[in-house]
Amino acid sequence: MRKKIVSALLAILIIFSAVSLTGCSRQSENTDSWSTIQRRKKVIIGLDDSFVPMGFRAKSGQLKGFDIDLARAVFKKYNIKVDFQTIDWSMNATELRNHTIDLIWNGYTITPQRKKVVRFSSPYLLNKQILVTMKKDKITSFAGMQGKVLGVQTGSSGYSSLESDPSLLKNYIKNKTPVLYSTFNDAFIDLNANRIQGLLIDRVYANYYIDHQANRNDYQVTEGNFASEDFAVGMRKSDKTLQRKIDSAMKELYRDGTMKKISMKWFGEDDTIPQK
Repeated sequence: MRKKIVSALLAILIIFSAVSLTGCSRQSENTDSWSTIQRRKKVIIGLDDSFVPMGFRAKSGQLKGFDIDLARAVFKKYNIKVDFQTIDWSMNATELRNHTIDLIWNGYTITPQRKKVVRFSSPYLLNKQILVTMKKDKITSFAGMQGKVLGVQTGSSGYSSLESDPSLLKNYIKNKTPVLYSTFNDAFIDLNANRIQGLLIDRVYANYYIDHQANRNDYQVTEGNFASEDFAVGMRKSDKTLQRKIDSAMKELYRDGTMKKISMKWFGEDDTIPQK
């Protein structure tokens, strides 16, 4: 009899624990984290620290880039420290969902697929996917990639664009399948070594990378018909207040010329989107 009572009590405790954990999980998923960020005076931003010139680690080990400067300027208005955390870019939404990070802020393109799981700030920068090849290969159009090997970053908006409209580029490449890279830097190494003949990449990254190469005249840049893209800050769906705070700060930074100044510093031109 005693064994039956103990077993029944244990069963009740297990059920109670499961219900409690489920409740905590739901509460966590539906919690606006702005109050927590304010209290600890720190926000954690996830990034791929090889994505020049948006957010990257210089030879000194210091993080630099457009998004680094902009994020710090935004949260300076709230007296909140920015803590940048390097993540596996293909797992950015998972890191956000697990509360490992508070924001995805690193040349993060708004896409229909991402909008299903992520809340976005107002867009702040224009971008486009372009094809980078070596001039010696004389590839001057997407069709010129017929039967050739294409590289693209795993989990990137370039990969999404490639898959969503295969007639533009994917159907031309060898086996209709790209080689996937964890970083664009690795992809450029293979492009230079002719292990791949083309690289689908963000224009902001390509322009900055090529401009800083001794052999920059060896590269060919081709713009196809992929639609232009908007960069924005990604956060959890529940973070309505955090979104409003970021949008409000970016409006002020746009109006006072700070965003333009940061854009000129990193791109040599103003590619920022007006903040209304």
